[in-house]
Amino acid sequence: MLRLALLLLLVLAALPARAQSPIYHCIAADGHPVFTDQPCAALQATPAPASSAAAEAPSLRPPAVTCAADVDQLRGAVIDAFANADANRLAGLMLWGGYGEHAVVSDIGALAALMRRPLVGIDLPPDGSGSELVVSTVPDEGSTESGETRFAIEPRAGCLWLRQE
Repeated sequence: MLRLALLLLLVLAALPARAQSPIYHCIAADGHPVFTDQPCAALQATPAPASSAAAEAPSLRPPAVTCAADVDQLRGAVIDAFANADANRLAGLMLWGGYGEHAVVSDIGALAALMRRPLVGIDLPPDGSGSELVVSTVPDEGSTESGETRFAIEPRAGCLWLRQE
């Protein structure tokens, strides 16, 4: 009886593995996606192209700096954020403590607008103090602004952070 029970358990354990069949992703003649257990040709459909995300090569860029150890590293991280037009990347270099929710939303909106303008340069004060970073961009057409955005540089927890002035 015990042998029969063990044999029955082995047979039952093997059934789910045998029951699984591949899932085919096809495009029907009318253009709609179809997921089936039959090959696409059996449905007179064409196989769906591989996802572009799966086909992309992994990024060869080094990971973004999230804790700038010195002013040059912080400046490079800001340049990287502009090169990728990534306002969230720039926001990640900033200290946000003491801001209210509405102020943060407003400031991130301003960072997004800043990222849409071409970068001209990123400068440190001429006195070499490293107390602020001046981001120069091409001003919006018809704007009376100078195109300069100043960020205070604050050390905190072994990193340098930006704070909007």
